[in-house]
Amino acid sequence: MDRLFVLKKISRFTLGIVLFTILIDMIGFGIVIPVLPLYAEGERFRATSLQLGWLLGMFSLVQLVMAPLVGKLSDQVGRKPVLFLSMICTTIGFIIMGAATQLWMLFLARVIAGASGGNIATVQACVADITPPDQRSKSMGLVGAAFGLGFVLGPALGGVLSACIAPYAPFYFAAVLAFCNALFIAVFFPETLSVERRAQSYEKAPLAEVFVGNQSILISTILVAYLASIAGFAMMTTLFALFNAKRLGYGVSQTGYLLTYVGVLGILIQGGLLRYLLQRLVEKQLAAMGSLILASGLFLLPFCDNFVSLLGVLVPIALGNGLVTPTLNGLASRCSSPQIQGRVIGLMQASGSLGRFLGPLIAMALVGWDTPSQYGRTPIWVGASLSLVAFCLAVTFPQKKTPPSAAALA
Repeated sequence: MDRLFVLKKISRFTLGIVLFTILIDMIGFGIVIPVLPLYAEGERFRATSLQLGWLLGMFSLVQLVMAPLVGKLSDQVGRKPVLFLSMICTTIGFIIMGAATQLWMLFLARVIAGASGGNIATVQACVADITPPDQRSKSMGLVGAAFGLGFVLGPALGGVLSACIAPYAPFYFAAVLAFCNALFIAVFFPETLSVERRAQSYEKAPLAEVFVGNQSILISTILVAYLASIAGFAMMTTLFALFNAKRLGYGVSQTGYLLTYVGVLGILIQGGLLRYLLQRLVEKQLAAMGSLILASGLFLLPFCDNFVSLLGVLVPIALGNGLVTPTLNGLASRCSSPQIQGRVIGLMQASGSLGRFLGPLIAMALVGWDTPSQYGRTPIWVGASLSLVAFCLAVTFPQKKTPPSAAALA
């Protein structure tokens, strides 16, 4: 009994360290969101729209490739060294970004950041290492809360630092955070994967098994809906700082505050409202509802001409995204058998990364179609159309009144 109590205390301590690591990591990530588009388009780099699309999407493209490799490496050598190395690489990437004098240096920094961004899978593996299966959903929910809090704090910090010090100041501040996180991991982070477990060989279901059987069409449909929804939302976030600057004359600080507002709404929706709705509606209904609400918010965004109207339109955007993302993950988890569930979750993550890569590319390729007074209207409306595609696919899902899945609640 005493031994069990001690083990529980150790697990809680380790989980606390994991959550702190995620929080610091996401603050550093969120800091650059309102800053990078205007920074790259400014006098120093003069990035074209297409170059900016590639620059913003590069992180997710490299993360898509590296995440499974980083996850496999952590299975072989342990979680701690992989997390430490990823934080050192993140530090280097932010330093390069702050010191960059040419556009190719920004691309190099984004590649390094994307490669080290593959540590998300390692963090999730840490949680799985130390959490019993019946408590895993709750722990993953705490991980989601840490992500959300980091996204809330990061953009506001980025906006303030850029406005009060210099446009490159947020990158150096993020580098300091990442380096402190690396030191914290080196000193306090306990290894969660034992040597014995690293030596074990697990047979994984072949990827082809996901697309065999009765569930194959449904899983494929969910993956496409998720890709469309993520890409549509990414098109908005890509253009948001530029839209605010060119249409409304807002600086980085105002954009940072607005993104923080979206982050707070997201926490309230996923942390409270979603759980309430899942007790009364099935995931199919919430996925369809979320897609439609997101599409309506994106459609209205180009009509905003002041701060108050932006605050109003960002509510359906945050609400729609906060409903559709977890419920599609929940549906994917529910419709897959235990033998292929890990593969399905991995495919959902890959689909999300692909959407976050394609969204910026499409957005910046279409932005030239608009007149200066209507900047961003066409790509944002295309993003709304992608959300409508997700809605049309969601209404085709089978409807079963069963308890909400752990993935949706998390």
